[in-house]
Amino acid sequence: RRAEHHEADVLIVGGGVLGCAAAVALGRQGRSVLLLERSLKEPDRIVGELLQPGGVRALEELGLESCLEGIEAVKCEGYDVFYGAQEVLIPYPAEAAGKARRGKKAEGRSFHHGRFVQKLRAAAAAAPNVTVVETTAKELVRNGWTGQVLGVESSTNLRKDYYFAHLTIVADGHASNFRKFAHPRPTPEVRSKFFALELIDCDLPAPRHGHVILHSDSPPALLYQIGPRETRALIDVPTGCPTARPEAGGVRAHLRNAVLPTLPARVRPSFAAALDAIEDGKAPLRSMANSFLAPARQGHVPGLCLLGDAMNMRHPLTGGGMTVALSDVVLLAEVLAPDGPAGGPRGLEDESVVARQLGSMHWRRKGLASVINILAMALYSLFAADDATLRALQLGCFRYFQLGGICVDGPVSLLAGILRNPLVLFLHFFAVAIYAMWVSVLQAPLLAKPWAVVSSPAVFLKACVVIFPYIWSE
Repeated sequence: RRAEHHEADVLIVGGGVLGCAAAVALGRQGRSVLLLERSLKEPDRIVGELLQPGGVRALEELGLESCLEGIEAVKCEGYDVFYGAQEVLIPYPAEAAGKARRGKKAEGRSFHHGRFVQKLRAAAAAAPNVTVVETTAKELVRNGWTGQVLGVESSTNLRKDYYFAHLTIVADGHASNFRKFAHPRPTPEVRSKFFALELIDCDLPAPRHGHVILHSDSPPALLYQIGPRETRALIDVPTGCPTARPEAGGVRAHLRNAVLPTLPARVRPSFAAALDAIEDGKAPLRSMANSFLAPARQGHVPGLCLLGDAMNMRHPLTGGGMTVALSDVVLLAEVLAPDGPAGGPRGLEDESVVARQLGSMHWRRKGLASVINILAMALYSLFAADDATLRALQLGCFRYFQLGGICVDGPVSLLAGILRNPLVLFLHFFAVAIYAMWVSVLQAPLLAKPWAVVSSPAVFLKACVVIFPYIWSE
């Protein structure tokens, strides 16, 4: 059916992290799966290079942990956060989920994105009941009477093709061609871009840790190893950043004049060398938009499921995208399991049952996805502070981490995808807001303390303005 008639139970558009993992999971359940990907060449991206411990756990649940082997992946044991000259180490805590993992130290992995994707594609190609096809999906094929999605029209070597299935899963990434058919907000919100450098033999202050560089006068910078010698540097440049405007010398001048001096001294030589290589034309300066897209409910378009970055995006500051994607695949396999409602007499042919199961998945994923989404966007607002009250929250957040104990274990467990409880996120965020009020009063000069006390509620109000729109979007 798949080879000759281009028919299957499930059609997946997009051979990235989510598409490949979903193909393997559903194929192993006995579903017939067609996986379509525009190009099977190794992708070259500057994000999707850090997999949080929660994503590693999801990969293990899917039986795909071997995809982290043979790609020179580096263990990630937590974060090292800098605020000016001050530093606080934030290690991942011990995991508490499941008897086999209890007490085991949580670890993430960082790697070259393309190598990881190629391992997942190899796993999909080797999975039972899965056929991988290199073709470009162009349009949805729909039933003209009912509107049900029957498959896609594609182009293979300039030749028109058609592929059909009971369920079409669209996972074609942040620039999705099909989002407009199933998402109420088809255009993501973009507030900034990441500009990327690859540092060679960088002397990181805390090896096997992600590094977050905060400064009250500039947006955040990230550093993390992606190989034995390679370190990725991601510099956030907000839209309209004054020091990155053409008249100020552009982004390259911004990186050298505004970013380089804020980095730890031991990192600067390799960062400067990477900048020199870019200016000499030996390496490209690459960028990617940082987007936010609130999740859309699934199942309302018969025969269609939208997942991954096509359906939901958050700022990549916290590196949670792949963790959400792989955890969604775990849920997808559960709701479509052959021994469940979607495996009844008609199976995936019963569009009402499939719609109900996908609708339940939308709410079940909130435990993790809403935490990662809200945390990423709220932290970015604080870390890219552009007014006095946000800077007070930024400082309060750093001082909160310095308290250690639960003030570190709670937030980093949420960020790592280990603790999946939105209420805990809510409590920690407002604990930071209250502590930021206290810090602002303490740091004020003696004669200014009365004014600091009077004005401190503005810090709490700003915290509400930051977080509640993202809570509402969930």
